[in-house]
Amino acid sequence: MKLSDRQKNIIAVILYWWTFVVIITPNIILSFTEPVSIWGKIANTLLPAGLWWLCLSLSRKVGRTSLFMFPLMFFAAFQIVLLDLYGRSVIAVDMFLNLLTTNPAEAGELLGNMIFAVCLVIIMFVPPIIVAIYCCVKQIYLHHSFILRFRLPALVVAVAGIVSVVLAYSTQSGYAIENDLFPVNVIYNVKLAVGRGINMSQPSNSSFSHFACADTTRNNREVYVLVIGETSRADHWQLNGYDRPTNPELNDSTFISFPKTLSESNTTHKSVPMLLSHLTSDNFEDSIYYVKSIITAFKEAGYRTAFFSNQRYNHSFIDRFGFEADTTLFVKEMPGADSNPSDLVLVDYLNAEIDAGNGKQLIVLHSYGSHFSYADRYEGIDPVFQPDYPLQASKSHRKDLVNAYDNSILITSKLLSLVSSKLDSLNYPAAMIYTSDHGEDIFDDDRNLFLHASPVPSIYQIHVPFILWFNQEYSDTYPHIIKAAEANKVKNVSSSSAFAQTALSIAGIRSAVSDSTASVVSLSYREPKRMYLTDHNIGLPLKRIGMRQIDFDILDSRQISAD
Repeated sequence: MKLSDRQKNIIAVILYWWTFVVIITPNIILSFTEPVSIWGKIANTLLPAGLWWLCLSLSRKVGRTSLFMFPLMFFAAFQIVLLDLYGRSVIAVDMFLNLLTTNPAEAGELLGNMIFAVCLVIIMFVPPIIVAIYCCVKQIYLHHSFILRFRLPALVVAVAGIVSVVLAYSTQSGYAIENDLFPVNVIYNVKLAVGRGINMSQPSNSSFSHFACADTTRNNREVYVLVIGETSRADHWQLNGYDRPTNPELNDSTFISFPKTLSESNTTHKSVPMLLSHLTSDNFEDSIYYVKSIITAFKEAGYRTAFFSNQRYNHSFIDRFGFEADTTLFVKEMPGADSNPSDLVLVDYLNAEIDAGNGKQLIVLHSYGSHFSYADRYEGIDPVFQPDYPLQASKSHRKDLVNAYDNSILITSKLLSLVSSKLDSLNYPAAMIYTSDHGEDIFDDDRNLFLHASPVPSIYQIHVPFILWFNQEYSDTYPHIIKAAEANKVKNVSSSSAFAQTALSIAGIRSAVSDSTASVVSLSYREPKRMYLTDHNIGLPLKRIGMRQIDFDILDSRQISAD
């Protein structure tokens, strides 16, 4: 059917305004959600609005102009999904890195439960792209008089935006367009993400050495197991006072829990490297590309090492550190492997490694823990807490989500029980350390937050379990270690700084980066300052990262220091 000139004009005008509205929508929302001055909020709306309006008014070929603006549409769509998830903050560097380090199965689990956000961006952004292509093919243009009418108003708005930026700089300490003006901040974050990705792909730690050595009095066989969890919250552990039986096998005095533990990151690709190295938020950015993990420290001290993971390759420092071990195995990457094995499968590899009888041993188990979708973490295992289905990313399904989440904690608890049982059967010293990379939001309060890795974390995303266990032979041989652990369990802990240092202390290993004040099994342990590794890889005090007052109130109610 041939379109009349009037119909063509209507299509062109609709495309013109639709494109403008969808790309400016995130700016309007962010002006309400972000903690900037009033001039910063005005600048965040007026300057982009004026520039995009002016761009749309420069040419009659609205289809071509709209397609040229596709990158802006992409960022706008991504930002709207982020706002739906977290309610605030721009697309962070870690969000782009998560695209590289998240496997398709993980992404599928998440997107399959974000129907509203996915449908919203499809409705908002797909039609103008389709119409823009149609306009290009059919040569549908705007009237010259139409674009002339809006050039001056668009220029005025853009100039007003520039004035607002100047006023924002003069009235708000710390204001910067690379942090506070969308999409400049997103483009800046893309630049940082690309730089980190390039650096990550170019190993530069070959000359690094821990200069580690073992305690010369420890000549017999010893086995140490480090279990790194995923997305586990301390407040959902029965060991820490949770009112549900999520740790039925762990309720005895041999499991020493540190309930005041916080992680310094809410993202796996940064948290796990800190757990496995001497790095913390203070020196992560400067050093992460040049160091090796404590797996290498154990090797230097004469240990046989193994790294078994129930996660997939994610092309991050986790993979690099894992392959430092003498034996490295990613269960899901094995030919013919089950696509969704339970974490309990790790016990088989642990048992086989120990039974091989390789003298002193370090074994690292990287579990999939409580990663969403929670019910998939215990597939084929009868759930204890029901109903646990359907799992939808909405507040109305919180009861189902929490039941499924707690069932996943039960699997982690079972994993620790099986590991400790194996170590308990040995007639030589053995110990286990467990913590999680980060926690999770599950629509816990009026903020309606869900998942983790938000640019600004909630307390639920960083309050993690931290548990030690020693077999009887270890307790009898090194009673001073047990005494120190018991004395320190009521203190504040940073898992990011304590995990690696505690592992070295338990094994009696000294290295160039050893720090007994960060080890929870040392009588010289010193409670850490509360720090957090920001999206720009800057270590800041917890009170300076933008967390809400409700988070600090929860910390206070749990008698956890925020300083």
